[in-house]
Amino acid sequence: MTVSDERSRRWTLALGVDAEGTENGPALSASDRRMSEALTALYGDGDDAPKKGRGGLGGSAPRVAKWLGDIREFFPAPVVQVIQKDAFERKGLRQMLLEPEFLATVEADVSLIADLVALRGVMPEKTKDTARIVIAKVVGELMERLERRTADAIRGALNRSLRTHRPRFADIDWPRTIKANLRHYQAEHRTVLPERLIGFLRQQRRLVDLDEVILCVDQSGSMATSVVYASIFAAVMASLPVVATKLVCFDTAIVDLTGELADPVEVLFGVQLGGGTDINRAVAYCEERIERPAKAHLILITDLYEGGNANELVDRLARLTTRGISVIVLLALTDTGHPSYDPALSAKVASLGIPVFACTPDQFPDLMATALKREDVSAWAADQDIKLIRPQS
Repeated sequence: MTVSDERSRRWTLALGVDAEGTENGPALSASDRRMSEALTALYGDGDDAPKKGRGGLGGSAPRVAKWLGDIREFFPAPVVQVIQKDAFERKGLRQMLLEPEFLATVEADVSLIADLVALRGVMPEKTKDTARIVIAKVVGELMERLERRTADAIRGALNRSLRTHRPRFADIDWPRTIKANLRHYQAEHRTVLPERLIGFLRQQRRLVDLDEVILCVDQSGSMATSVVYASIFAAVMASLPVVATKLVCFDTAIVDLTGELADPVEVLFGVQLGGGTDINRAVAYCEERIERPAKAHLILITDLYEGGNANELVDRLARLTTRGISVIVLLALTDTGHPSYDPALSAKVASLGIPVFACTPDQFPDLMATALKREDVSAWAADQDIKLIRPQS
C-alpha cells in the first residue's frame, strides 16, 4: 500500500466514510470495514437505524456482544477502556443492563459473560449487581451442561481393579451386577432384582497422593471465551476431592484465583480481561507453586502471542517437561475450537514434545482424563480429529 493509500485509509476510518473504492483510493479491507463499523456504531451521527456504512449497537444483546468483541480485537486495552466507557454513557448500556426486560430475555451466551466481565470496570455498583445476576444465570446453565461429565471423566478416586459388594450407588458396576443376578429376572416386570450388588471399591487417597492440576489462563481480550470456560472447569475440578486444582489468570499481571474456586461467579468477577501478555512470567509463577512434579499437570491456555521473553518461555517449558511435569498447551477452549495463534512460537513449543492444539468444552473432560492417566495426549487429539501443531522443522 502506498503512502497516499494509507493516508486515505486512515482518513476513511477517522471520518467513518463507507469507501467502496474510488479513483482517489482503495476500498477498505474486510477487517477495516469491521473496524469502521465498530467506531461508527458508537461515534456515528444520528440514530441506530441500519444504513449503508453505518453500524449501531441496537437493543439486542447479541449485537452488543459482537460490537464489544470487535473493539477488543481491533484496539489496544487502554483504547478499549475509553471506548467502553463512552459506550456505557452514550448508548445507554447502563440502562439496558438495569432493565428487567433485558434480564428476562437475555440468551445464555459465553460471549455475553465475557462482555459483562470486560465492562465491569466502568459499571456502577448497582449495575454490577445486575450483571452478576446475568452471569450467574449463564454460569448455572454451563455448569449443568459440563459438571457431571467432567466429574465422571476425571474421577480418579475409583480403583477399578478392586470390587466390593457394598458399593455406593454411584460406584455400582451395573454390567457385572446384572450378569450376577440374571437368575432373579422377573418376567412380569421385565426387570432383574439385584439381590447382590457388585461395585468399585472407592480408594481413600491422601492429599500427598493427589494429582496437581494448574490451569494457567491467558486473560488478554482475544482469549475472553476461553477464560470463561476455563474458570468453570476449574471450579468443577476444585469440587472433586481427587485432584488438587489451581487457577491462575494472567496478562502482564498475574491473578491467582485458586481461593475463589468455590464460587465460579466470583472467579469471573476476579478476571481482568484485556491488557498485554507475559506468558513466561505466568509460567514461572506456576512453576514455583508446583509441589509434586511427578504428579503435576500444567494446562497452559493461551494463543501464544507472547509480549514477554519468548525464548525464555520455551526454555522454561522445556525444563518443566524434563522435571516430569505434564504440560499441555491449549490455543483455545471455545465452542468452535478454531484458534487464532502465533504459528512460529506454537511450532517451537510443539518441538519440545508438548501437545499444542485447541479443543472444545465438550472435549475438555476427556482430555483431562487422558492427561491424568498419563496416556498419550497427542494420540487422543488425533483420534478426535483435532489438528495438532506440527513441530518446527
